[in-house]
Amino acid sequence: MKISILTICPEMFESILKDHVIKRAVDLGQMVLNIMDIRSFADGCYRKVDDSPYGGGFGMVMRVQPVVDAVKAADTGEMNALKIAFSPAGTPFRQELAQEFSRADHLILVCGHYEGMDERIFTHVDKTVSMGDYILSGGEIAAMAVTDAVARLLSGVLKAGSLEEESFSAGLLEYPQYTKPAEYLGEKVPEVLLSGNHEAVRRWRQEQALERTKRLRPDLLVPEQAFSSG
Repeated sequence: MKISILTICPEMFESILKDHVIKRAVDLGQMVLNIMDIRSFADGCYRKVDDSPYGGGFGMVMRVQPVVDAVKAADTGEMNALKIAFSPAGTPFRQELAQEFSRADHLILVCGHYEGMDERIFTHVDKTVSMGDYILSGGEIAAMAVTDAVARLLSGVLKAGSLEEESFSAGLLEYPQYTKPAEYLGEKVPEVLLSGNHEAVRRWRQEQALERTKRLRPDLLVPEQAFSSG
């Protein structure tokens, strides 16, 4: 797949190709990453991408023309392309969205900045996504998060089976994990994990996943799961 990231801060993405997961996706040919500078699409000798808001107020707003022109330039005609903008008003980014995005041929991620983006920009994208109930200075960190979440879902990027029991893969948080030593400062690894009984381990992990989800993220549980977890 191809991911095009539209930003006014392309230098922020210099390190992303060194990230283990994203680098592996690129090296395997599963992902092509294209960083595009929105400023290069701004008119005038100063390449101005922002201006003061109509009606007054604090902050600056990203102008519609350079952003929309960048979106049009990024869209190279793939049948299964998705244009995504980031906004607090968007759909919350969850694992199911990451899975949906991973099936696209081309993701175009539009990074806002300043106080926000001209509302007319949003009519030129397919979906608006929120990373949570907090404010970032720009969409660049959100674009990095989406790129990482999608890259690890691509074929061959992670070891076979690695995704099957992760948090949210079955609508639950992942069960607790342990490794050596078996005891540290008086805290012991649960005996069942040392038993060699694979069926008992499987049941323990399922029970722990349900219990942890009920305690920490009850909003993820459907009524039947909440009841079965006690």
